[in-house]
Amino acid sequence: MPITLNENLPAYRILSDEGVMVMSPGRAATQDIRPLRIGLLNLMPKKIQTENQFARLIGATPLQIDFQLIRMSDHESRNTAADHMESFYRPFREVEATGEKFDGLIITGAPVEQLPFEDVTYWDELTRVFDWTQRHVHSTFGVCWGGMAMAWHFHRLEKHPLDHKAFGCFRHHNMAPASPYLRGFSDDVLVPVSRWTEVRQTDVDARPALRTLLASDQCGPCLLEDPGHRALYIFNHLEYDSTTLKEEYDRDVAAGKAITVPLNYYPDDDPTRAPSNRWRSHAHLLYGNWINEIYQTTEYDLSRIGEG
Repeated sequence: MPITLNENLPAYRILSDEGVMVMSPGRAATQDIRPLRIGLLNLMPKKIQTENQFARLIGATPLQIDFQLIRMSDHESRNTAADHMESFYRPFREVEATGEKFDGLIITGAPVEQLPFEDVTYWDELTRVFDWTQRHVHSTFGVCWGGMAMAWHFHRLEKHPLDHKAFGCFRHHNMAPASPYLRGFSDDVLVPVSRWTEVRQTDVDARPALRTLLASDQCGPCLLEDPGHRALYIFNHLEYDSTTLKEEYDRDVAAGKAITVPLNYYPDDDPTRAPSNRWRSHAHLLYGNWINEIYQTTEYDLSRIGEG
């Protein structure tokens, strides 16, 4: 089954050209099934790129997805055209006021990871989002800073500054092969990493409500399960495109910033050569497994989500 997208959204054309099944809202309304309602709270500066990345992954499953774009109410994007935001995004304040519910919600990262959580300008509203998910969302997926922020809010799991950026593609161990979220995963998984902070395994271990699913000897825990809050937290970036790390590296080089070549990303760590994507299959497995787990466990009647 396809993902439902507004036909004017850039992702509609891009994913169609890639062979991903997409459907307009008008056509979806005639289908005699209930699509899964998945929201994306997009905190990233490059909104369109991020939309495409997540739509590509959740749109590759055999289920029909109703994909909704959400933004913080009073935070204006400086990197995405205002007409795009006005046409395709709804402020959280509006979503909250309607009382509507979602089968799943993805909360992205944001370029604020070196700030204390409480110093982020939209922190108060974001904590309201976290609490709102417990009554209005069946399963929430926090990504990078978004995952760290959720883990801090619900468990006071600290993020620690790094003395250098964790940057590149790192091997991760499959710590829970029987988890439904890791169905089909290899024992050893390559994951793109780009962050200035970390969560430490000793801190996770001190919180029995959290379970580590993927972890790296070099850069620590990557994927945590929080059953009590029906949430997953991933601190790295399986959703990244093949060239995303290259774009970050080239940007910092052009700006004259001190930046190392992303490890284990370019062939022979040579930035003059084209990088190859060695994580795409696991990205599809993870998000496909998440969508399937939602499908297996969510309420058929959306209005009953959060009542248990």
